[in-house]
Amino acid sequence: MDPSFLDKQKESMLRRNRQVLLLNDNEKAAVDEFCRRYKVQSRASLLREMIMEKVLEGLNESHPTLF
Repeated sequence: MDPSFLDKQKESMLRRNRQVLLLNDNEKAAVDEFCRRYKVQSRASLLREMIMEKVLEGLNESHPTLF
């Protein structure tokens, strides 16, 4: 593979935009329990994946139709 292509691909995956997420006590307890039960190492990665999964699912379901 072309090294410049890999550099561009790596650059495009950098996370530069911060989002803040606030949870109530019950939500945090649920996340903590999930992480404990399933031995999740990175809560940030878990939350990012879950959020993006839901976002992409919603976008996929609401795509424009012709008829």
